[in-house]
Amino acid sequence: MKIFRNGLAIGLILQLAVGPVFFFIANLTLQRTITDGFMGVLAVTTVDYFYIALSIFGVGKLLENNKIKKAFGIISSTVLVIFGSIIIKGVTGTSAAVVSGATPTNLFTSFTSVFFLTIFSPMTIVFFTSLFTAKAIEYNYTKRDLLIFGLGTGLATFLFMGISVILFSLVKGAVPILLIQILNLIVGCLLIGYGAVRIIKIFKMRKIDNVLAMKVTKNV
Repeated sequence: MKIFRNGLAIGLILQLAVGPVFFFIANLTLQRTITDGFMGVLAVTTVDYFYIALSIFGVGKLLENNKIKKAFGIISSTVLVIFGSIIIKGVTGTSAAVVSGATPTNLFTSFTSVFFLTIFSPMTIVFFTSLFTAKAIEYNYTKRDLLIFGLGTGLATFLFMGISVILFSLVKGAVPILLIQILNLIVGCLLIGYGAVRIIKIFKMRKIDNVLAMKVTKNV
């Protein structure tokens, strides 16, 4: 139980660093229903547990291969930019009546949108791989210990996001339309900005690698 509590405590602390997915789920709750919000929570928890499992069983080491890492980085970052563009387009092309809460509920769409947004987050697998490697070294955890630690870490996502959804649903009626629109714009801009910055960094690193490779070839 101590290992589980340790994973839960660290997971809750890490959840405080809210990102685009948090705001995306907040939007689902404010614009649709609390059920849509919880479908988003279920999606992000599912992805977290998926990546936790990959990290524990060492699949995350595949990203140590530069070609795979770059390809995954470009694809995932592009997906984030597309998601952000769709959100901003929805804000600029949606009437106030829809934004105020008349958006029809669609539980499948709520789940899949958050699922794909989370699974294509370029830092998720790297983050969990680093975390579990560090804990294995720090506490000399076995694979079984890491599984228990991972269960606690994943549960933290569900608890934090779930409580957030409940709180957002309680204040839903008091949230002005303009604030919801601003929140949408913030989420869209965060996704586009984050994805664009990562794409630029990847191509910069590729350019540097090519220059270094040319220098090595000349020296040989």
